[in-house]
Amino acid sequence: MIKKPLHNFHIPVMGLAYTIDSPIRVAQYGISSVVSIIDDEIIEKMKNFYNEKFNLNYSSISTKIDDYRAKRITAYLDMVDDIVNEKFDAFKEEIAKNKTALKNFVDMLPNTSELKNGLQNLLNQKESFTSSIKHFIEKNLAPGSIDVNIMTKVDKDNFKKNEQLPVIYNDAHASLRGFANSKLSSSVVLSAGMNPRLYSYIEEFNDFFPDENGFLKKKIILKVSDFRSAMIQGNFLAKKGLWVSEYRIESGLNCGGHAFATEGLLLGPIMEEFKQKKNELIDSAHALMLNALQQKGKITVSEPLEMKITVQGGVGTSEEHDFLLKTYDVNSVGWGSPFLLVPEATSVDQETRELLLNSKENDFYLSNLSPLGVPFNTVRGTSNEIFRQNKNNKKRYGSSCPKKLLALSKEFSAEGICTASKKYQDIKLEILEAEKHQITKEQFKKRKEDITEKACLCVGLVNAAYMEQKLEIKGEKQGVVICPGPNLAFFDKEVSLSQMVQHIYGNTNILPDNARPNMFINELKMYIDHLKKEVSDFSGTVTKSQDKKWKTFKENLFEGISYYESLFTRSNFFQSELNTINNQLQHYKMMLSGIELPIFEK
Repeated sequence: MIKKPLHNFHIPVMGLAYTIDSPIRVAQYGISSVVSIIDDEIIEKMKNFYNEKFNLNYSSISTKIDDYRAKRITAYLDMVDDIVNEKFDAFKEEIAKNKTALKNFVDMLPNTSELKNGLQNLLNQKESFTSSIKHFIEKNLAPGSIDVNIMTKVDKDNFKKNEQLPVIYNDAHASLRGFANSKLSSSVVLSAGMNPRLYSYIEEFNDFFPDENGFLKKKIILKVSDFRSAMIQGNFLAKKGLWVSEYRIESGLNCGGHAFATEGLLLGPIMEEFKQKKNELIDSAHALMLNALQQKGKITVSEPLEMKITVQGGVGTSEEHDFLLKTYDVNSVGWGSPFLLVPEATSVDQETRELLLNSKENDFYLSNLSPLGVPFNTVRGTSNEIFRQNKNNKKRYGSSCPKKLLALSKEFSAEGICTASKKYQDIKLEILEAEKHQITKEQFKKRKEDITEKACLCVGLVNAAYMEQKLEIKGEKQGVVICPGPNLAFFDKEVSLSQMVQHIYGNTNILPDNARPNMFINELKMYIDHLKKEVSDFSGTVTKSQDKKWKTFKENLFEGISYYESLFTRSNFFQSELNTINNQLQHYKMMLSGIELPIFEK
């Protein structure tokens, strides 16, 4: 029997290692979280750490064996599953015997939960408490899902003795195989856009196809930022007989890590479109999937499988959480960055957590740190930033690039080089130096900054996990890179898991009285700032496509503001801040009107 999820929030993936062991920390309470599985080195080290901690029998997997990346990932996920199930069984035993432990657990459940009411009734029961509670727990409780994330763009070709290996040994392909071969029954979250080659590879694994009961052992979640992208990707997979079990919509800018801005489409209108057109997604995919399954001679399904819609990005209050659930009929809301302040849930070293606690709104910014060339949300003052500045002051640029996960530039090598590496930056700086006399001082300075500000994310995004568990960090000192969303600026204290969950459900408040703007206003401001920066940074001749892009962006923002004006007037939510929201909408409408786009001359 498939049990209902205990919670209506989830913890999304954060960086390469901030949620690397979150299931081990929180799954026993029914909380689902997402583990990044692209970096086999941190995965192997965490496997060895927990293997020793829990006295298990998992062996080390050397880089010298065939297909070591996938095998490391499979072994780690199998081990996490073992630990989660063991901790879940122990937790069930504890709350069946201990009323205080049970009460603490009940306090963490959603107020609207039938499970909460059932457990509350049992708590009030004086006779045969233990036997009643045991039966109820076995029937209703399930651990949170151990989901995994693969960033589809991180799919580097791999080589052995200068010979390119087959595509299935590419990084993302090996990660997918590692998950597919594990004993987990959970989901893979595919993010950062479509990778047709990787999507086609999913067909190779039976766990992604339905059994005779319509059950999928392994499910697909697509992280998307608009409806059109969801329809295209969902249909692509459906034509291969694969079902998308969840569309996870994320704000393009009000999010942690890499930020993929939409064409001015705001989160509210995007969610409205998903709500109105969800049946189109289901019907279109079901028809294509049915046809594909028949052609492959696989088990077919007469009715469409379940399709969830979830949302994440910038949520910070229980009212915003409830608004998203009820207004857009979503199944779950992702709370990411605030959990970086919860030591029980995420893997962050104390120094970095202190930095996050003390950082203000202006300290969080959209950077050009990422070697992928995609804007990257981070915070000022990280140890990585300090190390890089000190090196740059000594005219030593770039990282030693020990992992090469982002060695994707083929500009100077068929094997690929990372743009954050010393090798790449030395070549680019030499070329720039040769062109120095042809450009202005300002242009030279800007181009040099563009080259040297790239950070080694492969190392910087995992160091915090090593530091927290006091594991040895080998190689060049690179410090910590952290990727919180700008919403974290409004949180200023370290809290327990119970406090954070109760904040989500409106049973306590952990936010200071700092006049935090509504999440939709925050995102609107970010998009207007994004457009202003694009326009002010632009130099050269405006092309027809650039002109069209900016005009569409601006029109979409105006339409988004109109949508919010109408929505908030009709909604029962945000009544106490309605005047403020309306004033802010008018303010940003005027600001948007004042942005003059460069003229396209036909």
